[in-house]
Amino acid sequence: MNKRILVVEDDPDGQEMITTVLEHMDFVVDTAENGEKASQMVLSSDVSYSAVIIDLALPGKNGWELLTDIQGNPNTANLTCIAVTAFHNSKLRERALQAGFNAYFPKPIHPSSFIAKIDDII
Repeated sequence: MNKRILVVEDDPDGQEMITTVLEHMDFVVDTAENGEKASQMVLSSDVSYSAVIIDLALPGKNGWELLTDIQGNPNTANLTCIAVTAFHNSKLRERALQAGFNAYFPKPIHPSSFIAKIDDII
């Protein structure tokens, strides 16, 4: 059975690129364009995800708030969460990892390093 990943990304091009890379790795990919929809999909769904890839700068509920929702639910508290952001700097990377993200990728994502890290943590 293929593993399922939720990609939470409001930029259609970014969403498509990440989805394409993950599908190439034989993951089943669901997408959400905002934190509210993603929260419902993860917390209120019968679907079990192997990981959630979360853009930190989402409209409405941002990636940080989504991470808090996921960590605050006993059913999803140990779910692998991966941060992506276009607003990269080393302090943000450190903050994201300390907050509980399992990995952090600056945009644009480099497919080869992304694939290697995803393979390593999922």
